[in-house]
Amino acid sequence: MRNLFTLALVFLVGACALQKQAPSVQSFDALTYPYTTHKVRLSDELEVAYFDEGKGEEVILFIHGLGSYAPAWKKNMEALKNGYRCIAIDLPGYGKSSKGKYEASMSYYATVVKELLDALGIEKATLAGHSMGGQIAITAALAYPELVERLVLVAPAGFETFHKGERQWFREVLTPTAVKLTTVEQIQENIAWNFYEMPDDAEFMITDRIAMRSAADFDAYCYIIPECVKGMVDQPVFDDLPNVQQPTLVIFGHQDNLIPNRFLNGGKTEDIGKQGVAKMPNARLLMVDKAGHFVQFEQAATVNDAIKGFLSAD
Repeated sequence: MRNLFTLALVFLVGACALQKQAPSVQSFDALTYPYTTHKVRLSDELEVAYFDEGKGEEVILFIHGLGSYAPAWKKNMEALKNGYRCIAIDLPGYGKSSKGKYEASMSYYATVVKELLDALGIEKATLAGHSMGGQIAITAALAYPELVERLVLVAPAGFETFHKGERQWFREVLTPTAVKLTTVEQIQENIAWNFYEMPDDAEFMITDRIAMRSAADFDAYCYIIPECVKGMVDQPVFDDLPNVQQPTLVIFGHQDNLIPNRFLNGGKTEDIGKQGVAKMPNARLLMVDKAGHFVQFEQAATVNDAIKGFLSAD
């Protein structure tokens, strides 16, 4: 009992120290980004932040996932910018883009992707989407096929299906208040759960997420995440996958802890990948070992080589 008390005391002191030393920012604009941040105004209410690296003729637009931001793609942009023009967006409500009570549907974000490319004078691009960003990329490919040349779907949402009751569970389980009250320990655990074995150079994801809590625009971030969850479940894409005509590379980590949802479906990630790819007329699946949900960061070299091979194929 004495040992248990000592352990509990050590944990409590450590947690308090972590809270005391937690980083902070006054706004999301104060976050340190790995590349120069550009901004373009798409409307009176919306300014979108993005990276724009590389000078290649072919364009890759990277779309982040739920709760994430453009820097999550930094390992991929760094490797691919020598041969391609690499653009990574902060979706509205995230990162250094405008905050507000946006619709947050998949079609809304697909329209933002189109408007960003239009504003940059880009007529055609490969869309690379991670998790929710994958579902957005699929939605954009269906809505604007002339704009989307290829798809790179990294652990995409949209391949896993849910029945009506499960979709309602998603709508109810996450609220702005729950996001706002997430503790430091929960933040650490939640982000680590995205990896097979979290690398040291992914620590910035935890540091930034903790720092965000002090930002003046944090409440808007807390608002948008539940709205995005509703957007994903309200606009499923699985039944529309046969209509995706673009060449598509789908990448999953074998040890993805988030897909399939362990509370609702369970099973193997590879089965979900095969289920989605089987419905698409021009898609291939790559399963990467020793990789979790953030496969593009955890096994960046493998993913980058696969993207290069995919984009250079006839």
